[in-house]
Order: sequence, then structure tokens, then C-alpha cells
Amino acid sequence: MAGNRELYERAMAEGNNAAWEQNWQVAVAAYTQAIREFPDDLDAHMNLGLGLLELGRPEGALKVYTVAQQLSPNDPIPLEKGADALERLGRLREAATQHIRVAELYLGVRDLRKAIANWDRATRLTPGLLQVHLRLAQAYEQIGDQDNAIREYLTLAYDFQNMNDLEKAIKAAERAMRVNRNSTPAINALQALKTGRRILPPAGRATGSLAREDGFDREARRTTGSVRKVVPESNPLGPLGEAMTTALTALAVALMEDDLTAASSDALAGMELQRQNVPGEAIAAYKRAESSLGYPALRLSLGGLMLQLDLTEDALPRLVEAADDALFAAGALHGIGQALARQRQFKDSNTALLRVIQAEDPAMQIEDASSAPLRGIYSMLSEALARESGEIQGAANTRFLNMLKGRDWKARLPDARRQWEETLREQQLKGLIDILTAQHGDELADAIAHIDRYIRQGMYVLAMDEAHHAVELSPGYLPVHIRMAEIMMKEGRMRQSVTKYNAVARTFLARDDNRRAADILTSVLEMAPMDVPLRESLIELLKDEQRWDEVLDQYIDLADVQHQLGNYDLSRDTYIMAERIAGRTQAPPEKMVRVKHRIADIDQMRLDIRRAVKTYEEIIQIAPDDERALRMLVDINFRQGNSVEAVRRLDKLLGVYVRQKQVSRILQVLEEQVALYPNDMGLRSRLASVYRQLGRISDAIQQLDALGELQLDAGLNKDASNTIRQILGLNPDDLEGYRKLLSQLGG
Repeated sequence: MAGNRELYERAMAEGNNAAWEQNWQVAVAAYTQAIREFPDDLDAHMNLGLGLLELGRPEGALKVYTVAQQLSPNDPIPLEKGADALERLGRLREAATQHIRVAELYLGVRDLRKAIANWDRATRLTPGLLQVHLRLAQAYEQIGDQDNAIREYLTLAYDFQNMNDLEKAIKAAERAMRVNRNSTPAINALQALKTGRRILPPAGRATGSLAREDGFDREARRTTGSVRKVVPESNPLGPLGEAMTTALTALAVALMEDDLTAASSDALAGMELQRQNVPGEAIAAYKRAESSLGYPALRLSLGGLMLQLDLTEDALPRLVEAADDALFAAGALHGIGQALARQRQFKDSNTALLRVIQAEDPAMQIEDASSAPLRGIYSMLSEALARESGEIQGAANTRFLNMLKGRDWKARLPDARRQWEETLREQQLKGLIDILTAQHGDELADAIAHIDRYIRQGMYVLAMDEAHHAVELSPGYLPVHIRMAEIMMKEGRMRQSVTKYNAVARTFLARDDNRRAADILTSVLEMAPMDVPLRESLIELLKDEQRWDEVLDQYIDLADVQHQLGNYDLSRDTYIMAERIAGRTQAPPEKMVRVKHRIADIDQMRLDIRRAVKTYEEIIQIAPDDERALRMLVDINFRQGNSVEAVRRLDKLLGVYVRQKQVSRILQVLEEQVALYPNDMGLRSRLASVYRQLGRISDAIQQLDALGELQLDAGLNKDASNTIRQILGLNPDDLEGYRKLLSQLGG
């Protein structure tokens, strides 16, 4: 039923004026009044949603935008704003899904650029959205944005390679090449994929504007602890602060559904006092309401306020009760962690804070197989810290508390987790604890995050400058040195990059970490494949680690390099070593065949035909249908004048093609052989038979005619008569001539 239009317009005007002056509390109250008068008014809902977002109440904003979307289902704006609210709540997967829905709505009204913006946002919130990357690439192509189209296709190639779908990865890179055949990233990616090397994810959008916004002020960073990032601000009090904001909205909703009582009046008073930042009086009001109202939101608000006034003993039980509610769990645990830290119970505090960090990590909000290893990292770290001394636990506790405060705490968490993953991989659990408790741990974490961001944006000079600063903080922290090598590689300074990687590998060796040293050398060899001493060092390391499959691959690659360098004898010896290892480790047949082919090739080049034939025979025993070995045996026997054996091998090869239904290959091989050996009667006969089966009668007659001439020259009159009869059966043009010839031969 329609309300009072005058009251509605007055409330909307008041709200708009307050919003203009950034007085969002007044604006929200005014827009709420407008909705009471006209509950179906879209503008009032949209304005109220904005006000709630500005006040840091994304949960309430989401509810309002959901209603707005129901009021106007085909309008993309309420859905788009709802996606923003979901993102602020950390519900990234849902936000990405909603942005995709928004893109479809914009596409329906032919607004391609806004559709692109929402697809792009979805891919930034949730990686691995293959279909969305494809649509983005096609859309960028449509509007003529070649750089971003190529970036999306190469992102697809990177994702497909990680999924071990090489065929699709190559197709995506080829599609990028079709956009611009001179694109260096596309050319490099396609070449890497075709040679079996890993590719890197493509750099982001053009970085000029981002570089200007970020700036680079070493002194400012040392003062503030970070370079300014263009990210949405978080509540500076961390998860507890966000939970307290959410609790205000949840408590208001709960009280609206209750009858007005003295307890609810006290709770409302407490809420107002809390908003006015009068914590002592707010606590008193909440405590009066607490005995009658058991809302988790009230417990959370009361516990958080008590913690602000350092009433730790009183705060703890309230926060523990609030932690049972999923909506407030992360914030309550954050408060519990702070309270326990003040009581110097660092072990239990760290357990609680790590649960908070895990809950707030965006990667952990996607429940799939990829999040399982991350959960393992948090669990492993928690257990390891529990075994450390009180001093170590206290240092880690300080680090965790610092991570969960400040305007950008939520943006910093993924960077910190990635650093933990890498440190764990590079230096094991002890190295991770060391970096967490180091004197400059926070600065080092920030430096690593900045290096990674600058690399992604292609800002290599700034990345290297930041890396040098990180080395000053911790000279022995290897992940920084690995990044320096990566930067050199991206800048085209290959020799310096290889030298740096080698230094890192030697450091791992000094630490008896052969596995990581081998991994680093493997990466280096992708950049410097012709470095023989480097590959020999890697082979010895892999032997020590008993990684025999990789030893075999490296021996094969080493032999290939020696062959390219002209060291044929040495190359053959290395292939023989690879052959022995393949036999000892029961390597796949295709790998053994590959090695034997290389050996036979060298023997042929050295004119050791007997050895080559023996090796090809061994290949046939392993892989009876190996086309290349059969063809080589055909050629060798023909060259040696052993046409009977050559044709026998040829028949086996043709049998392989028959089983594979490759008629064109049968014809191609026979035509090639006839061209090479035109006087071989067996070849002519087989080619004529194939022509006849394909209906190419004139070609069949031509081959039979040539065959008959060869037979007559050899004195094989009976065979020649049979050949002429075959020609007559094909109804040739000179029918009488062939009959006369047959008669002369006594046929």
C-alpha cells in the first residue's frame, strides 16, 4: 500500500543532502524512513545500500541490494552493487559469480564494455574461470584491444598447462598469435609450450597509471610500513572491528523482531553509545541487557568493547560464546587471540590467530582440492610453534597481531600466505619460523609482496630496487635472491640470471638441501640448455636424490646438446648410458625407443650401418609398429642392394598403415620409393595395385606397363604375360596393341 508521498520526498531530500556532506549515519536513517513509506521504491533501496557500504556495513548493504534486485530483476546495477558488498565481506567466489551474472545482463543490453569490466572483475576475484577468460579474450578482440585479448588467451594457455592439457594450452597460445603475430609474449609462450617448458602467467594490464598511483618512496615505506595500494580499505581494527560492525546491524535486526522491553531498550542504548564511541557507557548498557538477551551479536559487541578498555578477564568469556556463531567466529577469535596475548598465553593466542588468518585468507574460502594444501600449512605452522620456546612464540604472536590490523590488513594476508608457502618450500618449517620471528620480519614480508606486485606489473627496475632493500634486511633469505634472478631473466640479462640462480643452488647444496638445488638447476637449464657442466652437475644431484626418471631425461638432453655441439662420439656414449638407465629403471617403451633412435642415427652418420641395423631391429622388438624404424630398414636394405629384405620390411610398414587406415600414407611411401628405385619390380607391382584399388586406372596401367618392360628386360616372359593380362583387364586405350604383345609372348 502506498505511503505518504510528502514524507517520502522529504526523507529522500534529507538523505541526499546528508550523503552529499558524507554524513552517512543521517543518510541511512533518512533513506530507511523513505523505504518505510514506499517499500517498493528502487532509488531509496539503492541509496540505502550505498550508505550502509560507506558505514562499513556490507552485510546490511547486501540485504538491501538483494531486495533492490528483486524489485528490478533486469537491472544490472543492484546486482553489481551486491557483488561489491560480497567482495567486502570476503565472499569472493559468490562475488565472482554475481559479477558474471551482471556481465550477462549488460551483454543483453549490448553494453560490451561494462560486460568486459564485470568479467574482468570476476577473474581477478577467483582464478581459473576458463570460460570467462575465453569470453573476455573474444570481447577484447571485438573492440580491437589486442594487448588485453592476448593477455586473456595467454592466461588460458597458462591455466590449461597447469591442468596438464597441453593441446588446449597450445591452441590458446596460437589464438593469441592470430590476434597479433608479432606479439613477443605470444611467440615466447607458444615456443615454450611446444618445447615442453613451463610458461609464466601473463603480466596484467598496462601499468602506466598503476605505476603513477603507487609511486615509490623508500622513506615513506619505511615510515608507514607499506607502499600505498589501490585496494578497498578494511576496518583498521581487523577482523574483530569488522565483526563488531556486522554485530551492530545483526543486533538491530534482531531487536526489531522483538517486543520492546527494558532489556531491548538497554541494548538499543548500548548500540547508540557504541556508535558515539563512548565504550564505558555502552558496556554498562549492554551488561544490563545481557541477562535477558542472549544474542551472539550482543556478546561480541560487549566483549570487543571490554577488550578496548583492557577488561581482558571480562571480555574473554563473551568472545568465547560469540565464537560459536559462524557470522562472528573470525572476529571473536581475533579478540580471543588479543586477550590471550595480553595474558602472555602466546601458545593459545597463536592458535586462535592462525585460525583467524586462515578464515580470512581468500584462497581458503574456495572449498576445493586446491585449498587442502593451504590448510595443511596453517595446521603445520600452528603445531610447530607450539613446540617452540616462549620467546619464539611471543615474537610470532607479535607478527600475527600486526598482520591483522591497519587499513590494508585484508589485502596483505594473501601476500603473507604466499610468502609462507614459498619459505616453507625453500627453507622448510624451520626457515618459516625463523622468518616469522625475525627482527625485520614484517618489513621483509612487505618487501616480498612489493617485489611480486612490481614483477606482475612489469616494473622491473622498482622490483630490483625493492629486492636490494630486502637483501639488506636479510642477506640469507633465498626467496629474495630467486626473485632477483627472475627479474634479470625478464630484463633479458640471461647470463647474470643464470649466475644468480647458480649461486642460489650452491647455497642449497651447502645446506644439504639437494632436492631444492636440483629444482633450481632444472629451472636454470630451461634458460641455458647448452650449458654442459651445469647439466652434468644436475645429473649428479638427481642421482644422489635417486630421481631416476629425471636422471634419464637429463642424460637424453645432455646427449642432445653434445650432438648439437658436434661431439658425436661423446653423444653416443651418453645415449648408451641413458639406454642402460632406461633398462634398469623399466622406463616406458617410448622413452627407450627414443634413445635407441638417437643411437642409430649417430651410427648411420658414422657409416656404421651394421650397428644401425641391429639397433633398428631392437626398436622393432620393443615397438613392432614403429614407423621410423621400419622406414629406415627399408631404405638401408635398398641402398645395400638387398631388395628382397627391403620389400619385406616395406610390406610390414604398409601393414601398419593399413591397420591405422592411413591410405594416403601408403600411397605416399610407395610413390617415394618408386621415384627412388624405379627399376624395382616389387615396388611397381604394389603401387599399381594401390592405384587400381583407388580407381586411378590410368596411373595403374602406367605402373603395370613399366613393370612389364622391366620383366621383359629381365627375361621374365611369363611374369610379363601375367602383367599384360592385368593391363587388359583394365580396358586400356591400346587394347589391340597389348593383345598383340601377349600373343607374341605365347599368351
